[in-house]
Amino acid sequence: MSAEQSGDTEHGGSTAGEEYAQRLHRLDRSKWRRALNVQAPYRWNIRRLKLGRTLDIGSGLGRNLAHLDGNGIGVDHNAESIAIANARGLTSYTVDDFLGSEDAIESSFDSLLLAHVLEHVSDDYGRELISEYLRFLKPGGTLCLICPQEAGFKTDATHVNFVDFDKLVRLSTGLGFSVQRRYSFPFPRFVGKVFPYNEFVIVSTKA
Repeated sequence: MSAEQSGDTEHGGSTAGEEYAQRLHRLDRSKWRRALNVQAPYRWNIRRLKLGRTLDIGSGLGRNLAHLDGNGIGVDHNAESIAIANARGLTSYTVDDFLGSEDAIESSFDSLLLAHVLEHVSDDYGRELISEYLRFLKPGGTLCLICPQEAGFKTDATHVNFVDFDKLVRLSTGLGFSVQRRYSFPFPRFVGKVFPYNEFVIVSTKA
């Protein structure tokens, strides 16, 4: 069984149903978010990393796929989220569908991206999840990991594991990657204790 197909809470099972996808969809379409264009800085951040052709693991509704301007493929265990993303004109798959697709070519992606995924699973399971997709990454490719800081972690009951810089570094190096950049976004690290949209960002390359 794939890591993303597991059904228990520790392994992200609480994010697998239609209710979770619809809740995210309602939040994403809220008037204040659209009026303020709150995704603009995060879109800029993803694009400036120049990730190339990206496999977005845990792609959800496709927010980062949209930021990648079509240069990415998404995979997620939530079929409802995949349906919403595909209805937006993005390319995303359930786990089994991806593995059987023409996009599942080994060493074909420049980057693997996991944004707001690891906080939903245990450390061991996060490592297993990434390991399952490493064969699709090109030699010398990039691993980009993004997780919420303290205030953001507290906003969602499906967050079960607080993943900070230290954990992200250990995870990346343990998988054979060399950390190139680590930074807090969009504000300095201390802001993450009160601002729910501050993120840890780690960018590594395969040794």
